[in-house]
Amino acid sequence: MDYFKTLRNNNKICSRTISEDHSRLFCSDFSIRFVLSGSEAYNLGRRNLSIYPDSFIVLNKGAQYSTNVVSDIPVQSFSINFDQKYVDDFVDGWRIDDNKLLSDVGSESKQSFEFKETIYPFQGDIMYNIFHLKNQLDNGLKDEMLINEYLHHCLINYFRIYDEEILMKAEKLNFLSPITKTEILRRLNLAKEYLCSNYNQNISLDELAKYSGLSITHLLRTFKQAFNLSPHQYLTAIRLRRARLLLKSTDYSINEVVSLVGFECPSSFIRLFRTNYNITPLKYRQIA
Repeated sequence: MDYFKTLRNNNKICSRTISEDHSRLFCSDFSIRFVLSGSEAYNLGRRNLSIYPDSFIVLNKGAQYSTNVVSDIPVQSFSINFDQKYVDDFVDGWRIDDNKLLSDVGSESKQSFEFKETIYPFQGDIMYNIFHLKNQLDNGLKDEMLINEYLHHCLINYFRIYDEEILMKAEKLNFLSPITKTEILRRLNLAKEYLCSNYNQNISLDELAKYSGLSITHLLRTFKQAFNLSPHQYLTAIRLRRARLLLKSTDYSINEVVSLVGFECPSSFIRLFRTNYNITPLKYRQIA
């Protein structure tokens, strides 16, 4: 269902079906964007990021971007644009020490928080929260207090993911300098984005290292530190997740799914799928 809602606190919620390319756009608010079916490509400068139903992206206020559909089926997009004051107040409340909760909130100057514009996993609590919110809105929910509670929980869940995907991964890197950790993680996120967006291609370590600005040795060592998987293992996990989505939501044959997600051998795909999910692809499709 398509709609665009602006709440009294200037938070905005947009649900739309996209079937064609879009022009260059400008993000006026901090935005969290999901794709509930199909896939959508975001162009951020020289970065091309593809978003699928198992991932989402955030855009900071002022971000310039363009999007286009990279799916054979219409894309169901769901996005939340948060008013800057709402986000700043949330950040202050999330980060502040408990013993300062009753201090004068206007006594210190505030600085808007900049989030890492990268691909995040859409799973767990944030997935449950977003699907529940969308279901309520699809059924005509107008209670803004309840809607804003959903948005508040969305930010809570995002911050938990942000801490795990950015802060905790940076701490895993074996470098003394915080500046070095931040820069290495930025480059590793480029590698992660490249794998997520080009998973169905034949990706070489050379091109992945070149794209991320790391040597192959540093890429292999630091990627494993941050993500607990080698680049190849991470790529395999992405391909299996996307295969599961196709098995659940399309009528493609097993062999077609194998080709679409980038595997070369159907027997290897079936073995990996069964090893990871304790079920064969065919049986998964029958019960999904």
